[in-house]
Amino acid sequence: MSSQLRQAMTARIDRGDFPGLVALVARDDDVLVDAVGVTGFGGDAPMRRDTPFRIMSMTKPVLAAVTLMLAEDDVLDLEEPVAAFLPELAGQRVLVRPDAPLDETVALARPVTVEDLLTFTLGAGFVLAADGEVDPPYPIVRAADELGLRPGPPEPRTTLGPDEWIRRFGSLPLVHQPGDKWMYNAGTRVLGVLLARASGSTLGDLLHERLFAPLGMRDTGFWAPAERVAEVPVHYQTDGTTGVLSRSEIEPREVWTRPPAFADGSAGLLSTADDYLAFARLLLNGGVHGGTRLLTEKSVAAMTTNHLTPDQIESGGFLLGGTGWGYGLGVTVKADEVSGPGRYGWSGGFGTDWFTDPRERLIFILLGQVSDLLWSDALTEFGRLAYAETP
Repeated sequence: MSSQLRQAMTARIDRGDFPGLVALVARDDDVLVDAVGVTGFGGDAPMRRDTPFRIMSMTKPVLAAVTLMLAEDDVLDLEEPVAAFLPELAGQRVLVRPDAPLDETVALARPVTVEDLLTFTLGAGFVLAADGEVDPPYPIVRAADELGLRPGPPEPRTTLGPDEWIRRFGSLPLVHQPGDKWMYNAGTRVLGVLLARASGSTLGDLLHERLFAPLGMRDTGFWAPAERVAEVPVHYQTDGTTGVLSRSEIEPREVWTRPPAFADGSAGLLSTADDYLAFARLLLNGGVHGGTRLLTEKSVAAMTTNHLTPDQIESGGFLLGGTGWGYGLGVTVKADEVSGPGRYGWSGGFGTDWFTDPRERLIFILLGQVSDLLWSDALTEFGRLAYAETP
């Protein structure tokens, strides 16, 4: 790229916002990719087109797509209660209010369904207080932390296996009745356990068989060989107390060189720009890849259409920011600073982003490892400039 987008990326790198970035713009079969800067502040390893990234919550749409594949195969039904596959959740009740003691509960108004996991309306996830605080010290938040469920940060990884994780999750009440509120993150963690059970496979093997192998996504998975993990960029985030942008890695990099105890369907994948492009193209092309249909058009439409009511969108607070929600991804429901409604995609908490505008046949993928990207104006600037690119 010798464009305004490259200039904007370079300007922010030069002033120290990011050590480096990889940007990809695609319109149908035409692709432009630019890798600018280095993988860590003070380092000399250049960002490359094939640099692997921890894509964090960009894992969620991948999980949703495979869920719909299993639904098409009649392995599961979206309206089916999750307890059919996860009996550990059959006895869950619901808190009378989010800050209530754990024993102040009422019965479920209806069972939690597979679709509730996809739409994040199962009644569990990040708890938002009235003042916008995330996961305030309510009894349910403290209990989840004590049980090692780690419903929030992707690091450190939980050491619990999926069976024990879901057992502990099922020992806690839900925060809201199913269908009442949009609550972030827990849905796809539970869904990952459910998909493995339903398919009789591990989640990693299932994703590889149904999606990664057919799409040629050779660099995507829950772990990677040591030589590839060594190329993963350093993660940075501004400290809320000091205001200093600094390295923010809790675990040694080596944990990514082996399969995790718990394959996190919410935030566990490594991937590259071209690998994720293959996935994004599958959706843009209505479920067809290389002449082979992997998903029906109906499933793709359901995945990329908003399923939330205005009240449910509002319940997502700043985490949704007024965006709707399809299955595992955000869907714009009104014009914003980047484009009109109908754009879909999602970001990753370590500083990655993807959106597709089906009307423009445009795919934009931005990969970095500075979390500040998600709350800076860089996303808006880069996204707007992506529309001006002509691959």
